[in-house]
Amino acid sequence: MMIYGYIPKSKPKKLSKAQQEQKDSWVKSLNKISGRRIIAVPKSINKPFPSPKIPPGRETPKYASLDTGFIPCTKSVDGNTYTGAKMKGVATMHKSNAVPVFTDTEAKEISNMRR
Repeated sequence: MMIYGYIPKSKPKKLSKAQQEQKDSWVKSLNKISGRRIIAVPKSINKPFPSPKIPPGRETPKYASLDTGFIPCTKSVDGNTYTGAKMKGVATMHKSNAVPVFTDTEAKEISNMRR
Protein backbone atom coordinates (compact mmCIF):
# COMPACT_ATOMS: atom_id res chain seq x y z
CA MET A 1 0.00 0.00 0.00
CA MET A 2 1.47 3.31 -1.07
CA ILE A 3 0.78 6.26 1.21
CA TYR A 4 3.06 8.90 -0.22
CA GLY A 5 3.68 9.20 -3.89
CA TYR A 6 5.59 11.41 -6.26
CA ILE A 7 3.99 12.42 -9.51
CA PRO A 8 6.41 14.32 -11.73
CA LYS A 9 5.01 17.33 -13.54
CA SER A 10 4.83 16.84 -17.26
CA LYS A 11 6.21 19.46 -19.61
CA PRO A 12 3.80 21.06 -22.06
CA LYS A 13 3.98 19.10 -25.30
CA LYS A 14 4.78 20.88 -28.53
CA LEU A 15 2.40 20.33 -31.38
CA SER A 16 3.67 18.78 -34.54
CA LYS A 17 3.51 20.82 -37.75
CA ALA A 18 0.42 18.96 -38.93
CA GLN A 19 -1.35 19.50 -35.60
CA GLN A 20 -0.35 23.20 -35.54
CA GLU A 21 -1.69 23.72 -39.09
CA GLN A 22 -4.92 21.96 -38.15
CA LYS A 23 -5.32 24.19 -35.09
CA ASP A 24 -4.61 27.36 -37.10
CA SER A 25 -7.19 26.42 -39.73
CA TRP A 26 -9.74 25.70 -37.00
CA VAL A 27 -9.12 29.13 -35.38
CA LYS A 28 -9.46 30.85 -38.78
CA SER A 29 -12.76 29.09 -39.41
CA LEU A 30 -14.05 30.20 -36.01
CA ASN A 31 -12.95 33.77 -36.72
CA LYS A 32 -14.79 33.72 -40.03
CA ILE A 33 -17.97 32.40 -38.45
CA SER A 34 -18.09 34.92 -35.61
CA GLY A 35 -16.73 37.87 -37.61
CA ARG A 36 -14.24 38.83 -34.94
CA ARG A 37 -10.96 37.58 -33.61
CA ILE A 38 -11.52 34.96 -30.91
CA ILE A 39 -8.01 34.05 -29.88
CA ALA A 40 -5.98 37.19 -29.13
CA VAL A 41 -2.63 37.69 -27.45
CA PRO A 42 -2.75 40.27 -24.66
CA LYS A 43 -0.93 43.50 -25.54
CA SER A 44 0.63 44.05 -22.14
CA ILE A 45 0.54 41.65 -19.24
CA ASN A 46 1.65 44.17 -16.58
CA LYS A 47 -1.43 46.41 -16.66
CA PRO A 48 -2.33 47.93 -13.29
CA PHE A 49 -5.52 46.72 -11.69
CA PRO A 50 -8.41 49.18 -11.70
CA SER A 51 -9.17 50.76 -8.36
CA PRO A 52 -12.07 49.05 -6.58
CA LYS A 53 -15.35 50.93 -6.60
CA ILE A 54 -17.66 51.16 -3.64
CA PRO A 55 -20.78 49.20 -4.50
CA PRO A 56 -23.97 51.22 -4.52
CA GLY A 57 -26.00 50.58 -1.42
CA ARG A 58 -28.93 51.80 0.54
CA GLU A 59 -28.18 54.63 2.92
CA THR A 60 -30.17 54.39 6.13
CA PRO A 61 -31.32 57.75 7.44
CA LYS A 62 -30.48 58.45 11.07
CA TYR A 63 -33.36 59.69 13.19
CA ALA A 64 -32.80 61.49 16.49
CA SER A 65 -34.25 59.83 19.59
CA LEU A 66 -37.38 61.31 21.09
CA ASP A 67 -36.83 63.22 24.34
CA THR A 68 -39.65 62.12 26.64
CA GLY A 69 -38.51 64.18 29.63
CA PHE A 70 -37.82 61.09 31.79
CA ILE A 71 -37.49 61.79 35.50
CA PRO A 72 -36.30 58.93 37.76
CA CYS A 73 -39.00 57.76 40.17
CA THR A 74 -36.61 57.07 43.07
CA LYS A 75 -33.99 59.33 44.54
CA SER A 76 -30.38 58.30 44.27
CA VAL A 77 -28.81 56.59 47.28
CA ASP A 78 -25.62 58.21 48.53
CA GLY A 79 -23.51 57.17 51.47
CA ASN A 80 -24.49 53.49 51.74
CA THR A 81 -20.97 52.13 51.60
CA TYR A 82 -19.86 49.37 53.97
CA THR A 83 -16.83 50.37 56.03
CA GLY A 84 -16.17 46.96 57.59
CA ALA A 85 -16.37 48.23 61.16
CA LYS A 86 -18.86 45.54 62.31
CA MET A 87 -16.94 42.61 60.79
CA LYS A 88 -14.48 40.99 63.19
CA GLY A 89 -12.68 38.78 60.66
CA VAL A 90 -12.80 35.97 58.14
CA ALA A 91 -12.99 32.29 59.09
CA THR A 92 -12.35 29.20 56.98
CA MET A 93 -15.23 26.79 57.28
CA HIS A 94 -14.24 23.91 54.97
CA LYS A 95 -11.16 23.85 52.71
CA SER A 96 -11.05 27.29 51.12
CA ASN A 97 -14.56 28.46 51.96
CA ALA A 98 -14.10 31.93 53.49
CA VAL A 99 -16.91 33.11 55.77
CA PRO A 100 -17.23 36.57 57.34
CA VAL A 101 -17.40 36.62 61.14
CA PHE A 102 -19.38 39.41 62.88
CA THR A 103 -19.60 38.24 66.51
CA ASP A 104 -17.48 36.21 68.91
CA THR A 105 -20.15 33.51 69.17
CA GLU A 106 -20.06 32.96 65.42
CA ALA A 107 -16.28 32.57 65.58
CA LYS A 108 -16.61 29.96 68.36
CA GLU A 109 -19.32 28.04 66.45
CA ILE A 110 -17.22 27.91 63.27
CA SER A 111 -14.16 26.73 65.23
CA ASN A 112 -16.19 23.92 66.86
CA MET A 113 -17.63 22.66 63.53
CA ARG A 114 -16.40 19.35 62.23
CA ARG A 115 -15.88 18.31 58.65
